[in-house]
Amino acid sequence: MNSFIVVLLIVLSLSHAFSASKAFEGTYTSVQDSKLPKDFKYQGEYTTHNMGAQVISLGKGNFQVIVYLGGLPGKGWDGNNRSLIDGKLIGEKVKLTPATGNRKYLATPADQFSATRKFPPNGHQMYHGTISDKNLFISTGTNSTRLKKIVRKSPTLGKAPPLGAIVLFDGSNKQEFQGGRLDDSTKLLNTDGKDIRTVRKFSNYRLHLEFMLPYRPEARGQGRGNSGLYHIDMYENQILDSFGLEGLNNECGGIYSIKDSKVNACFPPLSWQTYDIDFTNAISKNGKKIKNARVTARLNGILIHDNFEISRKTGGSRRDEEGTHGPLRLQGHGNPLQFRNIWLIKK
Repeated sequence: MNSFIVVLLIVLSLSHAFSASKAFEGTYTSVQDSKLPKDFKYQGEYTTHNMGAQVISLGKGNFQVIVYLGGLPGKGWDGNNRSLIDGKLIGEKVKLTPATGNRKYLATPADQFSATRKFPPNGHQMYHGTISDKNLFISTGTNSTRLKKIVRKSPTLGKAPPLGAIVLFDGSNKQEFQGGRLDDSTKLLNTDGKDIRTVRKFSNYRLHLEFMLPYRPEARGQGRGNSGLYHIDMYENQILDSFGLEGLNNECGGIYSIKDSKVNACFPPLSWQTYDIDFTNAISKNGKKIKNARVTARLNGILIHDNFEISRKTGGSRRDEEGTHGPLRLQGHGNPLQFRNIWLIKK
């Protein structure tokens, strides 16, 4: 190999590394990362006996707090009443003031951001307060409420595959998948921004899958770790950091472009989350579909779709007709997603 070719290969290698680092700039994939912004320790969930709060990190010391009457989504919230509070990190405390002014769902500027499509949302209260030492204090005057930080975990996290299950990934190898990278140190399956598909094809099954979304505080909407779980490479359950949002069809848990989740069960980024899904394929006869696919899905143990009938393919699906067997696809979409403990039982 001559010296020109050697130099060219080095330049191309450095260029690729630079591009990859730029693509994931401002993105964090581990709670052990020493470069995690200070903001990270304040984002998350807080609760008391009759109220819950979710704190979304918006980057550069900015936050939005969603206060839920009754408790957290999927754990007591009445499904209607919410309040929005702005937060700003000052020293070691986050100062909280009522969200006011002109707001837009997922706006980029923190002072225009709204975690609800309707602003102000139903039940909106003008709360003030602080966050410090894993406590969130809010008040509307003389009455003050303290909410303590909690870390919810899915009841199926780490669930072992039952007898007869097909183990697709357990950290030992990735022979059941085309694409993806097995990290030798963490034993996790990484997308590195590219799609991963199973070698085998499936039709009807019960699936368990665990995933971790990156922390990307300055991004908004589809920019926050966009990915997806494609059943038989045809119907997508969205994977996205939608913590604290509405739970729309293009947000985590949604059947993309078709069906919103019953409740937004998405946990904060850099949390391990679970999908437990019962999927029934469509049926076709003589080239004509006679029965739609159906899905029952739980995100983090919370029911988000109950035997829902999927009337058509979602975007980005394979071209074959509905009712055919296909692989599972874990979408990369240019984002660094991590997966573990993936198994299914054929029905």
